[in-house]
Amino acid sequence: MGRPNSDVPGAVLFAHSSIRFRYLITAAVCIGVGGGVLASAYYYLLELGLATAWGPLHSALTAAFGGDALARGLALVAVTTLGGLCVGVILRFMGVPGEIAAVVNNIHVHNGRLDIQQTPAMTAVSLVSITAGGSAGPEAPLVQIIGSLGSWLGDKLRWTAHVRTLTFCGMAAALGAFFGAPLGGALFALEIPHRNGLEYYEALIPSLTAAYVSYFIFLVLVHPEAPLLTFAGQPEALAVPMAQAMALGAAGALVALLFMFIFRKIGEWLERWERHRIALATFAGFAIGALAVTVPEGLHLNVLFWSEHQLQDVYDGLGTFQAIGIGSALLWLAWAALAKMAAIGFTLHGGLRGGFIFPLFFLGAVTGMAIHLVTGGWVSLPVAMLCTMSAVNVAVTRTPISSTIILTTLSDTHMLPIIGAASITSFLLTSRVVLIVTQRRRESIVPARPSIPTWHDVTAAE
Repeated sequence: MGRPNSDVPGAVLFAHSSIRFRYLITAAVCIGVGGGVLASAYYYLLELGLATAWGPLHSALTAAFGGDALARGLALVAVTTLGGLCVGVILRFMGVPGEIAAVVNNIHVHNGRLDIQQTPAMTAVSLVSITAGGSAGPEAPLVQIIGSLGSWLGDKLRWTAHVRTLTFCGMAAALGAFFGAPLGGALFALEIPHRNGLEYYEALIPSLTAAYVSYFIFLVLVHPEAPLLTFAGQPEALAVPMAQAMALGAAGALVALLFMFIFRKIGEWLERWERHRIALATFAGFAIGALAVTVPEGLHLNVLFWSEHQLQDVYDGLGTFQAIGIGSALLWLAWAALAKMAAIGFTLHGGLRGGFIFPLFFLGAVTGMAIHLVTGGWVSLPVAMLCTMSAVNVAVTRTPISSTIILTTLSDTHMLPIIGAASITSFLLTSRVVLIVTQRRRESIVPARPSIPTWHDVTAAE
């Protein structure tokens, strides 16, 4: 049949030829394989970095500072500060890679192309950022790395009208592998560019294909633990849990609004340092470490890192919170949430790179724990945590469908209707509030930005 005509709109081209559609699916499979390999390589590099920074390096610094509890805290701050310094140096000499706002913007312009030339800087900066304890995860860097692979393949094949679809395939492959939820990951990639649900429907099946292939490759190469969250007891989708879910959705929306306020204020405060990349990133690393040492280790509320593995710690800490008394527990939970909000702000506004999906889940988890304690257990802990986790994330990212599916998958529960009720409630209550202002409808025609949007651009545009 020959090469597909690049002048035909993407939504139409493959509708009339199953052979040509197979070309696109073949490309999606290739992206999935490449994405799975790249995600696995990134995972192992990250594990090596974490083991080094928080093993020999942290131990050596602790011993140098005296070896006691105070020394451990000082060593922690030293590691995060050193990490921030390294990030600043990388930004100075390799350039500043785009953030989620830039990725979303690029989906809507230049046929949805992500610049593969930003991948080296994004890889280096994000690995150091996450290793140093920054409150941002691997999902956004992987979206850039593997999404740009899809764009590159589209350019090489000269499928100009389908570069966006192949970019989505790369994004879906990244999120499918990282989340361990290929269906949810693919839908998240398609939802995130918009404020009111996915609109690039022609990319759905190719993106799902890439996500499942990538997930399979990741399973073979990494053997990740599953499920990420384990809960004792799961309520049925009856009237009371459903009503609770809607109330929890509203509570999560309020937490998200507070987060967005703090996030913007930190951005405004750090704006004066934007031209001083090394100083800004170093200060951000110091701030992240300083916030972390304010929370006692025994409370299961570690505000370092991207919080993927801290979610189970929050759930397992129920006995500890009950032992110290509800009043003290609520104070520490509130402080941990505020510290995490500030840590996310310093991470992303300070030049460190990563995604905030799991950090947002952490905010929801501690909120859910607080609600469970306040209600004396009337709202079960699985319902309280999962519903508020989804609600906070949905309010910020505008992804109600994928967030529901991802959390249902990660928790290995049958609570999809309950989590979905909280997600939709939060989505509707925050419909007029947007953090990522580059999210828009697909028919909007906006000139390409002359430079990479920063978080300051995002907040200033409002």
